[in-house]
Amino acid sequence: MPGPRTTPLHDRHEALGASFTDFGGWLMPVRYSSDLAEHHAVRQSAGLFDISHMTEFWVHGGRAADFLDYVLAGRISAVPIGKAKYSLVLAEDGGIVDDVIVYRTGEEYFLVIANAGNRDAVAGAFADAQAAWPRILPFLDGPVDGTWAGIPGAEAPHVEDLTDQTALIAVQGPRACDILAALPDLDLTEPARRAGEPRLPWELADLPSYAGRAARWRDADLFIARTGYTGEDGFELLLPAAGAAGLWDALLAAGESVGLVPAGLAARDTLRLEAGMPLYGHELERSIHPAQAGLGRVVAADKADFVGKGAAPDPDAPVLVGLVSEGRRAGRAGYAVYDGDTRVGEVTSGALSPTLGHPIAMAFVAPPVAASGTELTLDVRGTRIPATVTALPFYRRKQ
Repeated sequence: MPGPRTTPLHDRHEALGASFTDFGGWLMPVRYSSDLAEHHAVRQSAGLFDISHMTEFWVHGGRAADFLDYVLAGRISAVPIGKAKYSLVLAEDGGIVDDVIVYRTGEEYFLVIANAGNRDAVAGAFADAQAAWPRILPFLDGPVDGTWAGIPGAEAPHVEDLTDQTALIAVQGPRACDILAALPDLDLTEPARRAGEPRLPWELADLPSYAGRAARWRDADLFIARTGYTGEDGFELLLPAAGAAGLWDALLAAGESVGLVPAGLAARDTLRLEAGMPLYGHELERSIHPAQAGLGRVVAADKADFVGKGAAPDPDAPVLVGLVSEGRRAGRAGYAVYDGDTRVGEVTSGALSPTLGHPIAMAFVAPPVAASGTELTLDVRGTRIPATVTALPFYRRKQ
C-alpha cells in the first residue's frame, strides 16, 4: 500500500524541522516550533501555511454556472466575476459530501477548492452530474435564472483536477497584506479579459474578503484570494507547483521583520476552532445535513433543481453548538456531553483556547438543550466539567 503523498514544499518543511502527520492521505507539517507560538503569531502578526494538500478543480465551458448550481447547494450563478462563495456538495439524501470554496474567475470559469480527503468523492459528484446533464437541462430551462439561460446546447462543462499540478500557500494574520506588499517581483496586473483590451492593474488593499484576482510572481501565473481558515485577514496563493519553493522562501524573507512564522496543522486547527469554522470529519460528514451544522443559509432551497433538493434532517437530529468552560481541562472530539445524568451529545472538536485562555468546544447536542446559556457538563476522562452553550464563533478579529 502506498504511503501518504508529499507536497511540493516537503523539503522546505524538513529543513525547517517540522514534525509530520498523515492528513487526508498527505504527509503534512503539524508544527515547526510550538503549537502556541505558531497560533499566537497568526493572531498577532502572520503565519505561513502550506495547504497544497487541498484539491483544486477547474470547471469551465458549457453552462458552467448552471452546472455548479446543480452540483452545489448554493446559487453559484449569482457570484460576480472575481468573487468567491462558500458552498456544499450534498448527496441525494441531503448529507454533506464536502464543503468547498468556489471562485468565479470569468464568465464561464470557476475554481473549486475541496478538502484533500474528499477528492474522489467530489470528483465523483462532478462526474455524476456531467453524465446526467442532458436530463438536468429541462429542469433548468423552465425557466433558467442562471448565467447561461440564453445559450442553447447541452454541452456539459469541462472539469479538470489541477491538484497534482499546483501548490497552495496561505499567508494569514493582521500583517498578511503588508507581507504580500513587500514581496519582490509581484506583478499585480490581471490579463486582458478580451483581445485588444488592456491588462488591468490592481492593489492588494482593494481586494475585498472572499474575492480573488490573477497576478504574476516572477515568471509564474498566480491567483491571489482573500480567503482563509483562521478567522484572521489573509490570502491564499495558488500557483504552478514548480514555483512553490521559491515563493515560500520569498514570503518568509518578506515577512521576517514583522514576525511571520511557518505554521502547521496544529495551529491551523485551534485557529479555525476559535473562529467556529467546521472541519470535515468532525463537524461535517456524510450523515450530517447542513441545517444541523448551522449551514442552512448556505443552501439555496428555491433553486429549480440541485442534488439534495428537498432533503431535510429529522427534527430531533442533533445540532451543532459552541461550548465554553472554565479552568484548563478541555473537552476533545468524542467526549460525551450530559444534561444532568442524561447523555445529550458529543464533542466534535475542542481545545484550551490559546487566544481566550479557557476551554472551548464544538459539539452536536439534542435540540432541547441547544439554546445559548444552557448549562451542561462534559465527561473529561471520567470527571464532569461544567460547560455553557454559546453562539459561534468564539473569536472575532478586530476590523
